Amino acid sequence: MLSFMALGAFTGFWITWLTIAMARRHQVGSDESGGVQKFHDHWVPRLGGIPVFASFVSTLLLAALLSDTAVDISVRLLICTLPAFGIGLLEDITRRAGVSPRLLFTMIAAALGWWLLDGRLSRLDLPGVDPLLQAFPVAAFVLTLFAAGGVAHAVNIIDGYNGLSGFFIAAVFGAMGLVAWQAGDGLVLRVSLIAMSSVLGFLVWNFPYGRIFLGDSGAYFLGFLVAELSILLVHRNPQVSAWCPMLLMVYPVWETVFSMIRRGSEGGLHRMGQPDALHLHQLVYRRLMKRYIGSAEPRDRILRNSLTSVYLWGLALLAIVPAVLFWNRAWVLIAFSVLFAVSYWVIYSGIVSFRVPRWLVAAPRDPSRTVRAPSAAIEPPLP
Repeated sequence: MLSFMALGAFTGFWITWLTIAMARRHQVGSDESGGVQKFHDHWVPRLGGIPVFASFVSTLLLAALLSDTAVDISVRLLICTLPAFGIGLLEDITRRAGVSPRLLFTMIAAALGWWLLDGRLSRLDLPGVDPLLQAFPVAAFVLTLFAAGGVAHAVNIIDGYNGLSGFFIAAVFGAMGLVAWQAGDGLVLRVSLIAMSSVLGFLVWNFPYGRIFLGDSGAYFLGFLVAELSILLVHRNPQVSAWCPMLLMVYPVWETVFSMIRRGSEGGLHRMGQPDALHLHQLVYRRLMKRYIGSAEPRDRILRNSLTSVYLWGLALLAIVPAVLFWNRAWVLIAFSVLFAVSYWVIYSGIVSFRVPRWLVAAPRDPSRTVRAPSAAIEPPLP
């Protein structure tokens, strides 16, 4: 397995390099530097989903063929990912695929997973709910589609800061692999580790200089893959609590839910889906990291962008670690999920009201002492 992981990372690294070079040469798939959710100055292609998908597909198929195990189910899994990856790629290239089509195609991918992989969310480990899901398959089907679409969209929301979504999703795949190993699920273990290695190959180019973003193709593909593996892990292994993958993904999921509630309370239902610059990672960038590196120079903005991701990595790991440790204890996982939601709200409220503890601000308040990024922080030339 280690050899296939190394192959996935190596393949992802070089295909990402090739994608950047070709995108720069033909000026295709670039991300705008303007807009309420844009925090970079240099030219960046949003085509990271291409190398991640290519690395994952080639490595997974090679591993299945050489080991002569699970070839059929691996092919079926890849077929299921095509709608989510395809609609994301269309958005990356044309910028004409709206949110609704992306959610719809991700749900179609989940429907294929229900049909081809028996990937169904038929329990939530909640008294009174599980019997209803088992008695009414239609309800379980709708819940499965909604969960897959929601998770994929949530991953897309946190893409944009150097290393934030890449590190998070790699950590989730690694954690899911550990849980699958403890549960004895070889398929989910193999797919999770290969997916993690493919993302790590991309991450080298994404962090810290932000040469390429996952884009919608990467976010929706990886978000759907996490959702589908979560569904399979819970459905195939009764000892794994349904709240284990929920806690693994609670950061982007709660970010999405919290943002919808906040927008709805401020401007009504019509504003719930509107983009803004008030996500937690954006506030960390503006109100915490800017105290550390306040210069508006591009090289300092790049470093501030990357440090924002490091800050959020710590928050995400506070949920990922207990999910791995207590993967089969539903009520402990529920308690940690509630604790995370409360902690998120406290941190968010503190940043908004400028009542953040000094130890959370890695910077002097005196502008004259603002730390400047070294000249080496400027992105080096491509090899």
